Amino acid sequence: MFQIDLKSRKAIYEQVVDNFKEMIITGVLKPDEKVPSVRDMAKELTINPNTIQKAYRELENRGYFYSVSGLGSFVAAPADVQNNKARIDELKGVLKTTLNELVFLECPKEEIMEAIRETALTRKGGTDL
Repeated sequence: MFQIDLKSRKAIYEQVVDNFKEMIITGVLKPDEKVPSVRDMAKELTINPNTIQKAYRELENRGYFYSVSGLGSFVAAPADVQNNKARIDELKGVLKTTLNELVFLECPKEEIMEAIRETALTRKGGTDL
């Protein structure tokens, strides 16, 4: 499914979260699709199940997963993710910080806009800005 970099400074559970988010955002994982169980995922990645559980819990808290008792975890629908106002506000803050740094580094406005367009177009159903 995806790889974990054990030499990375980023925590393993954060790498799992980031990998799942990328797969959801790019449409590799579809809404309501069942994700591997914690045990199966831990076995596949050869990491502690508690680490996977922490990642799944974080994905659920952020609105990317939902769980059904006795059935497992599933990918949340995009509408459910979009309704997470606090997370949207947090990400807007990160975006503003990143944009400010790009301006400080004198990155041309055209390059910034191109990066935004590319991101929008790689998103399933993305439209040109």
